[in-house]
Amino acid sequence: MANVLEINKDNFEAEVLQSDVPVLVDFWAPWCGPCKMIGPIVEELAGEFDGKAKVGKVNVDNNQDLAAQFGIRGIPTVMLFKGGSAVNSFVGVRPKEDLVAAINDAI
Repeated sequence: MANVLEINKDNFEAEVLQSDVPVLVDFWAPWCGPCKMIGPIVEELAGEFDGKAKVGKVNVDNNQDLAAQFGIRGIPTVMLFKGGSAVNSFVGVRPKEDLVAAINDAI
C-alpha cells in the first residue's frame, strides 16, 4: 500500500479537499468482505495514477464522523473528489474499468 494514503479526520481537508489533483477515496472497514475484494484494485490504481491523482482509504470504524459527513451508508463506497467536492461515487465492488474511467474524466 505504498502509494495509498491513509486518510482520517486529521488529514482529510489537506489531502482531499485542498488537493490540486483528483482524489479517489475508498471508505472501508477491516471486517468488510467486499472491501477486501476492492482493496487490491484501489492499490493498483494508486500506482497507475501516481502523480496524476491521489488514492486513499478511510477506515469508517475509526472515522465515523467522516463517514457520516459524506453520507456513507454501505461499504465499500468509493468517492472521487475534485476541487474540494465529491464528483462521483460508487457503492459496492465495481470493476476496475469503472474507477479508471471516473479518474480519467476528472484529470
